[in-house]
Amino acid sequence: MRRDLDRIDRKILSELQQNGRLSVVDLSSRVNLTNTPCAERVKRLEKSGMISKYKAVVNPDQLGLSHLTIVHISMAANADVSLNEFNTAVTQIDEVETCMMIAGSFDYMLIVRTRDMAHFRDVIGEKLSKLPGIRQTNSFAVMEVVKNDQDIAFSINT
Repeated sequence: MRRDLDRIDRKILSELQQNGRLSVVDLSSRVNLTNTPCAERVKRLEKSGMISKYKAVVNPDQLGLSHLTIVHISMAANADVSLNEFNTAVTQIDEVETCMMIAGSFDYMLIVRTRDMAHFRDVIGEKLSKLPGIRQTNSFAVMEVVKNDQDIAFSINT
C-alpha cells in the first residue's frame, strides 16, 4: 500500500537509513520534534510496513567474500511451475546475494558473492548449474563496485 509521506516522515526515514540505532531522543532532535510525537511516527512507519526491518550491514571483505559475479540466466521454459521451482531452489544457495527475475534477453540476474574465482567455479558447477529449468548462464566478474547504495533517497523538500 503506497502512502504519502510528509516532510517529517521523510526526514525520519532518511535519518534512520543513515543510522538505524539512533535513540528516539537523538532522532527527535534531528527532525525537530519532541520525543513522543517522533516515537509515534516511527511506530506508525513500522506498523504500516514503510520501515520493514532494521539490520547491521556487514562488510563482505571482512568476511573474506570480496569476489562478486553477475550471472545472467536464461530458462528453458517460462511456465509458472518451472519458475517457481527455480525460485525456491535459488533461495537455498547461500552465495546468491540477490536474485531478480527480469524482462529482457535473459530471465534472471543473480549477484553471487564468493571468496575468489575458484570458489565461484565451485558454486557455478555444483550449485547454479543444477538449478531446475536452466537453459544457459552467462557470468561477469565484477572488477569494481562504483556505487552500492540500497537506501532510498528521500527528497526532504518534496
